[in-house]
Amino acid sequence: MATVSTPIGEPIRRPERRVRLTYLNNGYGLRSWLFTLDHKRIAWLYLITITVAFMVGSIEATLIRLELLTPAGDLVQAENYSKLFTMHGITMIFLFLVPSIPAVLGNFFIPMMVGARDVAFPRLNLLSWYVYMLGALFLLAVMLLGGTDTGWTFYTPLSTTNYTQNVVPAAMGILIVGFSSILTGLNFLVTIHKMRAPGLTWFKMQLFLWSLYATSLIQVLATPVLAITLLLVAVERTLRVGIFDPALGGDPILFQHMFWFYSHPAVYIMILPGMGVISELISAFTRRNVFGYRFVAASSVAIAIYGFLVWGHHLFVAGQSVYSAMVFSVLSFFVAIPSAIKVFNWTATLYKASVWLQTPMLYAIGFIGLFVVGGLTGLFLAALATDVALSDTYFVVAHFHYVMVGGMLLAYLGGLHYWWPKMTGRMYPEFLGKLAAITVFLGFNLTFFPQFVAGALGMNRRYYSYDSSYQIYNVLSTAGSTILGVGFILPLFYLTWSLKFGKLAPDNPWGSAGLEWQSPTPPPPENFEEQPVVLHGPHHYTRKEVTVG
Repeated sequence: MATVSTPIGEPIRRPERRVRLTYLNNGYGLRSWLFTLDHKRIAWLYLITITVAFMVGSIEATLIRLELLTPAGDLVQAENYSKLFTMHGITMIFLFLVPSIPAVLGNFFIPMMVGARDVAFPRLNLLSWYVYMLGALFLLAVMLLGGTDTGWTFYTPLSTTNYTQNVVPAAMGILIVGFSSILTGLNFLVTIHKMRAPGLTWFKMQLFLWSLYATSLIQVLATPVLAITLLLVAVERTLRVGIFDPALGGDPILFQHMFWFYSHPAVYIMILPGMGVISELISAFTRRNVFGYRFVAASSVAIAIYGFLVWGHHLFVAGQSVYSAMVFSVLSFFVAIPSAIKVFNWTATLYKASVWLQTPMLYAIGFIGLFVVGGLTGLFLAALATDVALSDTYFVVAHFHYVMVGGMLLAYLGGLHYWWPKMTGRMYPEFLGKLAAITVFLGFNLTFFPQFVAGALGMNRRYYSYDSSYQIYNVLSTAGSTILGVGFILPLFYLTWSLKFGKLAPDNPWGSAGLEWQSPTPPPPENFEEQPVVLHGPHHYTRKEVTVG
């Protein structure tokens, strides 16, 4: 008790202010973070490391765009340019895009959304981060040793001959990171299956949980195929055993079948979590339940299943049977159906809604626009006739980035801004948040839309010099990448600033109905002061108008 004196000398006892215990002040020092078993702190470890990986990948992308500013190869040599786009792809896909939403937002909020104290296997959760770090160190070593230049796909025989160096350590780095993905997926599956709060049935779960559940299925089932494939590449390169290299009696098409059997589902590992985030944002900022909830939930599982059936559309020009190509083409069109269900149902939710245009919602709207463009252009590549003409052009580059970067990255930023107050207990400057969202959207379109045109006109990807007739499109892309870079740097600064100077956040600043918002802000180490009991559906917005803000 603190004692003070009044003017007449009589002491008055006042109670000392007690600081509420949260996961942030539950232990200090580096050791308390590096050996934590709290899923929320592990999410922060992932957030820091994947942010560093994103910065490295962005620097590589900047060098690529500067090289392509002029038709002549005048900034880097051809070999170094090949290494740049290879390491850019490896860094962005395996160290950022695949783990971003599951490892950060999933780790932090899946236990809270199911009403649990932690994930099913806390030690396995921490191990997954250390495994990720080990794989990242392998890939960092590859960069420091000069990189590798097979492309992020490691196509044989480029990766199995002496054409390039550092293939084995790069493959081992990706293999190790893959095990981190498997551990994360396994943890999420068991957590969602076995640790749901009383009353939380399958069709009362939030749509974010459905998306992460489908993603975890792909992580557990598809990632081992990539691990085996890269291990076989390392064995062939080291022991000269004929598996994929035709000079040794191997089959390079076999490699492509095995690689894309993982890598096309990996597209959905990257985009499905983003779709779950968008469902949460649209529901929260329209004050409505997502239209056709059960169809949107089922579409996540359908995307995961279809994802295993369409790998062959990457082999249309690789020499596979024409009849096989026709089957894969039809299946590739089918996979668009569950994705379209999500977009149409999000649009129906927005129809005649009173939309609260805060920063997370701007990212959600941007996601829908970019994902629709990316998805529709994917149909051009699913058709046999047009894919033959567009394969290995910048049309493919633009399509991929519209889906992965324009889609997944905007969803990640939207989710990070949405849950930031819950994670930190602080609000960020809303004006700067909106400015960043608009800047990213405009910069992204200026960067990648001209590449559709250049690709349709025949500009090949992976070339470090090109015909001067394509220069205008590359100038526009490089200018757009500069604007895009500003949009990415802004959140890094104001979110970091908000950790100390941001306004204190209320428990539920958006008036959201998700279970994670029923916890104090920031959450206590055990997430909830009492075991929650779920009585209503996933969001439970009523027709009664709710005032927020």
